[in-house]
Amino acid sequence: MAAALQMPSTTTTASACVPDTARGTHVFTIAGYRLHKGLGAGKFIRSATFAVGGYDWCIRYYPDGDLNQKDHVSVCVELQSKNSVVRALYDLRLINRATGLSSLIFSRPSSLPAFDSLKNDHVRGAYKFMKIDLLEASPYLQDDCLVIQCDITVLLKEIPAVATVAKPPEIQVTPSDLSNNLAKLLEGNKGADMTIKVNGEVFHAHKIVLAMRSPVFDAQLYGPMGTARNSAYRLRTCSQLFSKHCFTSCIQIHCLSCTTLTTMTTRR
Repeated sequence: MAAALQMPSTTTTASACVPDTARGTHVFTIAGYRLHKGLGAGKFIRSATFAVGGYDWCIRYYPDGDLNQKDHVSVCVELQSKNSVVRALYDLRLINRATGLSSLIFSRPSSLPAFDSLKNDHVRGAYKFMKIDLLEASPYLQDDCLVIQCDITVLLKEIPAVATVAKPPEIQVTPSDLSNNLAKLLEGNKGADMTIKVNGEVFHAHKIVLAMRSPVFDAQLYGPMGTARNSAYRLRTCSQLFSKHCFTSCIQIHCLSCTTLTTMTTRR
């Protein structure tokens, strides 16, 4: 018979390219919307300066639009840090003051070209942000107030040309501490379902643990002559002292030669 074909072993590897970025949000409230109308095309009002990624930014709002878009309001993001070249993405949203929910109006599709204050190319935005008549009929203009939200993501370092090798996740394995766990189980009496009296001293114990640790108890409790329904016992003969060590030792319990495990009472 021909030998079965063996499939070649395969190796799976992984890598990741994760840009180093910083993110921030600024909310710009424009009260007195009608008072700002008529400011003139190409003229704007600024928000307060806010910092993201170690750079200073602000929002520009053009109530009468840009010079070439007079039927729209315009909203732009301005890099205010001097002598800086920064790649950044941003989302421009309008907030419904009645519901507190925001709606995305404009999202920059790429971080290039970069904001460049060295070349006076430091303003990017949506010059056709929204038609003026649509804005004034929308739920975003309430009580003569308009709220603009800007979410900005700044690239802190150049994206590496070579991706880094992804490390496999490390699984933390809890060290085995069975002996101490059994000791605490014994000392706390939690879940104990039997008592054993030895020379006048009463021990609370667990039948399944005793049966697991000693073939003597296994036979006495769960064998053909077992008394697993009873819950109190007396050890009459034992070649060695019965102690807590039988629960916590890694060897067989002391009472391997116990031959008499007598029922004392039965709990209902």
